[in-house]
Amino acid sequence: MAKVDLELKKAFTELQQKAIETAQQLKLADLQIENLKRNKQHAALTEREISDLDPTTNTYDSIGRMFMLAPLNEIKKNLKKKQETADEKINTLKNNKAYLERSLKDSENNLREMVQQRKDALD
Repeated sequence: MAKVDLELKKAFTELQQKAIETAQQLKLADLQIENLKRNKQHAALTEREISDLDPTTNTYDSIGRMFMLAPLNEIKKNLKKKQETADEKINTLKNNKAYLERSLKDSENNLREMVQQRKDALD
């Protein structure tokens, strides 16, 4: 009987740890999604602001910590590409988040089942 209790306790602890790790990963995914949404919004707002500029206006594109002279249409193209990349990453993170949520639910169900089995064994 003591061996069974130790095995249940070990399995319960492992499942509980998995649930905690999954919950942390979900929070991280939420933070990354919010950050990508802000970046996407920033690019969209910038694109909207520069759309009113005269095509001959000198514009500069940021590259790391410096700025380089670039044609207006190239800057617009880069901003659109940033938005598309952000969308792709957001979709990937949402899919990963859905997988993590299912995994967390499975862990919670396993925890419940284990507690019920232990309760039934004691009765």
